[in-house]
Amino acid sequence: MVGVLLPETETSRYETFDRPLIEQAVKERCGECAVRYANAENDVQIQHRQMNAMLTQGVDALILDPVQEVYLRGLISEAAEMDVPVVSYDRVAEGPISGYVSFDADAIGVLQGEGLREGLGDRADGARVVRVEGPLWNPEHVAVSILARAGAHVSKTYVTSGWTPENAYAVMDGAIADLGVDKIDAVWAANDALAAGAISALKGARMNPLPPVTGQDADLSAVQRIVSGEQYMTIYKPYRLQAEAAVDMALALARGESLDSIATGRISTDTARDIPSVKLAPSLVTVDTIEKTVIRDGMYTVNEICTPKYRPACEKAGLID
Repeated sequence: MVGVLLPETETSRYETFDRPLIEQAVKERCGECAVRYANAENDVQIQHRQMNAMLTQGVDALILDPVQEVYLRGLISEAAEMDVPVVSYDRVAEGPISGYVSFDADAIGVLQGEGLREGLGDRADGARVVRVEGPLWNPEHVAVSILARAGAHVSKTYVTSGWTPENAYAVMDGAIADLGVDKIDAVWAANDALAAGAISALKGARMNPLPPVTGQDADLSAVQRIVSGEQYMTIYKPYRLQAEAAVDMALALARGESLDSIATGRISTDTARDIPSVKLAPSLVTVDTIEKTVIRDGMYTVNEICTPKYRPACEKAGLID
């Protein structure tokens, strides 16, 4: 039995992509294997109870995306004592994890910084950027240095209490009040849900044209906003590859097999050393790259993106004739 613990449903990717892709990969690779799934709804205590229950129920391996990296350290140690391997998924959990699968965080930062710089164009020098981050934010983000080299700077960072458009709307509304709508040249939003809320606040303040806004996760609604010109870019992460790598690791570990043929590198943390890892490459999605990223890889079809509301914009973008 493979246990799967995902962190929240505020970000659409987990229920739309990660869960079904993980379940499909287990079925394809181990027809007799069952999957026990739980989502913590962004609550560390709930996730603690869920993981404890799975260990009690006798799972053979765990795929874990922690709500907070530190909170499950004790249970991960217990899992190791019970010979239940834990594959950390997307975020590096603290404790003696057996494997790690994610996307290259530095590469994501580079793409966000370069994308925002590209969106600003000749307005980058001196540009004032508002940063909208979720609960797990990194103040020393690689995108900061990329923007600085272009002459742009982060005027202020606002951290939301959750990954929802409503939270982002509230902090962006506060940013507009603090800074003034005429002093916001770009918005660096950590993901697409936060980008949606920030854009709504900017539209509510009658900002026209909208400044370039970043995102991450390539939500369908974000791709549509990119087509229509409301959002400049997002980050596409091929979730199928991530799910398959995590399942390959979990099944191999449950069988007592080496991860040498699966891992592409190794990482170390404060609580574990030399962890076999897979870091996947993300891609930048702008209106010019939609076709060769999310459409080419089958994440979305043209019909899913180009609903009647977005058909004129899709025609302009060359997605449909």
